[in-house]
Amino acid sequence: MTEPACSPFRRAGYGLLGSHFDYLLHTRPAEWPIMAAHTLLGYVLAVGFTGLASGESLGAALLGLALWVVFLNGGTLAINSAFDKDEGDIGYLRQPPPVPRHLFGFGMALLLAGGAASLLLPPAFTAAYGACFLMSVLYSVPPFRFKAVAGVDWLINMIGFGALTPYAGWAVTGRPADRPIVLVFAAFAPLFAALYPLTQIYQFEEDRRRGDRTLALMLGERASLLLAMAATVVAFVMFGLAGAGRGWSMLAPAGGWRGGLLAVAFLGWIVVLLPWLVRCRTMTPDEHQRGMYAALAAWAVTDVAVAVGFGLG
Repeated sequence: MTEPACSPFRRAGYGLLGSHFDYLLHTRPAEWPIMAAHTLLGYVLAVGFTGLASGESLGAALLGLALWVVFLNGGTLAINSAFDKDEGDIGYLRQPPPVPRHLFGFGMALLLAGGAASLLLPPAFTAAYGACFLMSVLYSVPPFRFKAVAGVDWLINMIGFGALTPYAGWAVTGRPADRPIVLVFAAFAPLFAALYPLTQIYQFEEDRRRGDRTLALMLGERASLLLAMAATVVAFVMFGLAGAGRGWSMLAPAGGWRGGLLAVAFLGWIVVLLPWLVRCRTMTPDEHQRGMYAALAAWAVTDVAVAVGFGLG
């Protein structure tokens, strides 16, 4: 999931771009697939698998995907790295290279270029892009730097990555979203509320060194995991309510195979979180990092379950 410091990808990149490759690494390309999948989820929900097969709104979807994943997300991560100056491993980037001199300017250029190009897409997409652009700056850049404010860091990520990312995938089609789909997008906010503290537990020492008072650091390992479990339950209750709006339920046999898919996804989260909670106080940072990647796998399974459950007619 992360790029080893001496990987063929890095060797090829440095061979091609020299030290400029550091700029690309700080956009964390290894993270792009999971962001792309979460964005495409909204597109699949909008057009269905039949529309996907026929290429409905495909040009707009591909443009929106590039803008959201490479320009918005990549620019956001570059700006974050510019001010974090991490020395140890970070999510999707092992042994990060030293922060290049112009990394902040590079990240802002990506964000601004993507914002300009977003005007080619429906206004709902442009609005979502603009909201996330603003939150990205507020999250990382002093004097705001809400990343260091416990609770605000959590809220920004719930809205941006959790809810607005799949909404953006839907918005490229220009279709209005019905109530069950709005509830699906909203459910990803508490689900990301579950995931976000899990991405920080292994970085406690880095956060302490910088003085960042993140929510997970304030809560500690055990309380962060209990919060994650509670937020996961809330998210899947919301998925279930959205399913009820479509005439099915997560409760088998009433829910049929659609409800069964969501139930499997929910169990995946429990399989990740429960053992982690039991062992959290004796785990090393490397073990916590592996727990984070297991949670990301549970997230991916949830994306698939939602896409199939709500995307098939």
